[in-house]
Amino acid sequence: MTQYAHMNWEGRRLWTSRGRRLASKGLEKALEHTLGVSQNQVPLDEDTLQRSGKVSVDGLTGVITYDTVYAVRQHEEMDWKHLPGRKAKYLEEPMNSEHQAMLQLMAVPLRAWLRG
Repeated sequence: MTQYAHMNWEGRRLWTSRGRRLASKGLEKALEHTLGVSQNQVPLDEDTLQRSGKVSVDGLTGVITYDTVYAVRQHEEMDWKHLPGRKAKYLEEPMNSEHQAMLQLMAVPLRAWLRG
C-alpha cells in the first residue's frame, strides 16, 4: 500500500538550514491536507481507524499512517460495504486526487522565502 511522491530541487539555496526547514514545513502542511481529505473517506464503525490517522515528518521525509491491525485490509477490500461516502482506498485516492494541491502547499513557504 506504499505510495511515494517525489519532488526534485535543482537550486542550491534550498539546501541551507532555513530552506530545508521551510521545505519540511510545506511537506507537513501537504500531508496534513491529504490526511484531512482521507479522514472524510475512511471507513467508520467505532471511529478507531479514523482516530489512528496521523502525519509524521522527519526533515524532508514524511508519511501518513493509519495504525490499526485492520487498516490495510480495510484499505484493500473493495467488496466490503461502508457507510455512504466511506470506502476502501481511503488513502490511495486522496494521494492521487490531491497531488497538485500537495505540490502547491509544499511550495508556499519556499516561494515566499525565495522571492525575498
